[in-house]
Amino acid sequence: MFSFKEYTQELFATFILIIALIALRMIVAKLIRRFASSSQLLEHRTNLVIKYIHILMNILVAISLIVIWGVNTEDIFLTVSSIATVIGVAMFAQWSILSNITSGMILFFSFPFRIGDTIKIHDKDFPIEAEIEDINTFHISLRTKEGEKIIFPNNLLLQKGISIMPAHYEEKEFFD
Repeated sequence: MFSFKEYTQELFATFILIIALIALRMIVAKLIRRFASSSQLLEHRTNLVIKYIHILMNILVAISLIVIWGVNTEDIFLTVSSIATVIGVAMFAQWSILSNITSGMILFFSFPFRIGDTIKIHDKDFPIEAEIEDINTFHISLRTKEGEKIIFPNNLLLQKGISIMPAHYEEKEFFD
């Protein structure tokens, strides 16, 4: 029969860990939102970064709970290494997805350009000059002067030279 007295330490540690997770998630989200508002970053990009960090925190808490409840650490390392091997083999074929996600995170934090900027991508085979319409996790959406929509992968965006073109203002005569 189940007795709470047998598992008092584990229950207490689990309770403390869950409270710490909730508090840490709120603090991290608030810090990221503060950084994003001071940097004038977009809301959906901010939410995406918060989501990724929360997933990482949840994984760490799950591993901690496994340790707290007495699973043998050798079994944990064996399981984690097996999972990492399977994911590594599966992701080898999908390296571009990971590369685009990582590039999206780099673009979020370094943010060399913004939506609405006109950029020129220096590619000897296919040079592009277009306005940025949206920046997503995997790609950036561009619109050329001719109206052509181009979806450009984030990892290629970091590999190519990019010029941010100055804003073109029409010179008009103003009369009083």
